[in-house]
Amino acid sequence: MEASLLVAAPLTLAAGDRVAVLDADKPLFAPRLVAAGRLPRLAVGMTLTPPAGPALMLVGAAPVPGDGDAPAGRLYTAKALEAGVLAAGQTSFAVTKHGLALAWVTLSDKGSQGLRADAAGPAIAETCAASLPVALAQGHLIPDEPAELRALLLDLAVTQGFDLIVTTGGTGLSPRDTTPEATLGVIEKRLPGFEAAMLLASLAKTPHAMLSRAVAGTVGRAIVINVPGSPKAVRETLAAVMAAIPHGLDKLRGDPSDCGQG
Repeated sequence: MEASLLVAAPLTLAAGDRVAVLDADKPLFAPRLVAAGRLPRLAVGMTLTPPAGPALMLVGAAPVPGDGDAPAGRLYTAKALEAGVLAAGQTSFAVTKHGLALAWVTLSDKGSQGLRADAAGPAIAETCAASLPVALAQGHLIPDEPAELRALLLDLAVTQGFDLIVTTGGTGLSPRDTTPEATLGVIEKRLPGFEAAMLLASLAKTPHAMLSRAVAGTVGRAIVINVPGSPKAVRETLAAVMAAIPHGLDKLRGDPSDCGQG
């Protein structure tokens, strides 16, 4: 797959620099990189590699407002993977994807107010990176508000195209614990096997695990998983489903092979 981009002027980038990439029928502004014709559907975690100059990884995506309800296009945020110069003019970038894009979401009223440090979210990133080929990891910290979580899950899965989305917190019985309800409001296919495996792993550690209401399912081509709010529980529950995640993502992308072996 290729993406043809117009580089407005020679663009000098340091490793880690970010640049906007606009794909729209009627551009409302002029960033340094503009699509020369409409781009194929891109997603975060994809790498755009020019014939010469630094490769760019997409790390964000947002709709561009149109005249009516439908968006006029998409605005991507890309990160330079190395230092270099992109020459001015129209350039064909090779589009590749290696590894998966992970988003984690911590649900915490106190954490979102800066009153508590978030240890569970980073534990998700560390646990996944130890077992999966994570190319991009992005974290979010929000209050226990179901509407905000629903909107974020849809944005991460549908608009931005993350492969794996893991939430932590809000799975218990407290009045503000609404993560499962919010997740059920957006998932398209539930994954009861994931839920059972996580519950069994937790029950092996504590009988209190039977109070967890965590759910798992799919939104678009993303797998969404709820895990409890402690770093220890994050590691235990994710370990129970880690082996099935790559195959599940392959099936979501249309892999026609049989699931059975032998």
